[in-house]
Amino acid sequence: MTGSEPRGALDGLIVLDMTRILAGPTATQMMGDLGATVIKIENPASGGDDTRGWGPPYAETTHGRQDLSAYFMAANRNKLSVAADISTPEGAALVREIADQADVVIENFKPGGLAKYGLDHETLCAARPDLVYCSISGFGQTGPNRHLPGYDLMAQGYGGIMSLTGPAEGAPHKVGVGIADVMCGMYACIGVLAALRHRDATGEGQHIDLALVDTQMAWLINEGTNYLASGEAPVRRGNAHPNICPYDVFACADGHVIIAVGNDGQFQRFAGALDAPDLADDPRFATNSDRLAHRVALTRRIEDLIAPLPLRRVLDLLQAVTVPVGPIHTVAQALASDQARARGAVVSMPRDDVAGGAVHLLGNPLKFSVTPVRMRHAPPRMGEDGDNVLSHLRTVLAERAEKQ
Repeated sequence: MTGSEPRGALDGLIVLDMTRILAGPTATQMMGDLGATVIKIENPASGGDDTRGWGPPYAETTHGRQDLSAYFMAANRNKLSVAADISTPEGAALVREIADQADVVIENFKPGGLAKYGLDHETLCAARPDLVYCSISGFGQTGPNRHLPGYDLMAQGYGGIMSLTGPAEGAPHKVGVGIADVMCGMYACIGVLAALRHRDATGEGQHIDLALVDTQMAWLINEGTNYLASGEAPVRRGNAHPNICPYDVFACADGHVIIAVGNDGQFQRFAGALDAPDLADDPRFATNSDRLAHRVALTRRIEDLIAPLPLRRVLDLLQAVTVPVGPIHTVAQALASDQARARGAVVSMPRDDVAGGAVHLLGNPLKFSVTPVRMRHAPPRMGEDGDNVLSHLRTVLAERAEKQ
């Protein structure tokens, strides 16, 4: 890094990444985006991170090698890849050598699975009392299910979110993306940063025990506390909201529109914009509690009002009176929107060995005024950084020592 380049918020931080799939890689990619040096360990005997083979689609390469699946690239930029089989003495020794220079270790092996290689938190933290070590697993390091593996779908099912997702009738649905994994990765990133702040203040590292199921239950948010406060189990309502009405998707003449009325003032403006004084004056709809109590009648009336109107007309009417309203974009429409372009929702990162010379990825939403997110390394091929990773680490440590 030259003196003219902006510093990342985590410049100089070294992260040993022994994770795969999505939860752990989400956390380490975030730290890499923020400037950390992230060394990803991949087992060459198994082809590396499982998601390298989760395709198509793959990045079209100039030599036919298919290990850059779109799924893998979603969570593995700004990382260096080192091929190491920790079941061999040489592989385990290499990883321990990297760990000895790292500030953070993140892993998602089964609880206890790394002890036989000397890479578990007890062994590494005993050697390095200032080390921050984060373990991610399906059910955590304790409890009756600690031995069970955990994928996102299982976490969504076990943790309750599938019972709330989908139409009122029919089978439960998972969320369309691996949200349990992604949110677990976000919690992991927050936990690591909090532990680093404690380490910087006291010199003391610690072990973070994080579970997919625990985090999924934590982000049940209002539906979880609705149940705890009332004792009534939440049910699937499609797109409707359990605590606000109207807050739903409505069919219009040429598509569907989202209408989200958050308070009584907005409801009065909503009724006025649709020229529906019967809604504004009906005591059944005077307050949010009243509207919830008469949800079915209100929804039917709104459906009748919206159905003959074009989408653009509904948007114009409600936006003019500052009532929250919006379209339902496809992924293609969302990523091609003027808002997405203005905010950098899509980024291109150069790779000489792919068609067009670049891979196209989702951007990072964080916008810093002083320490901006930087796209430094495109998602790596397995093991491509192994030959120079130790010298790279020595350079990072030397730069950090100079700044201190």
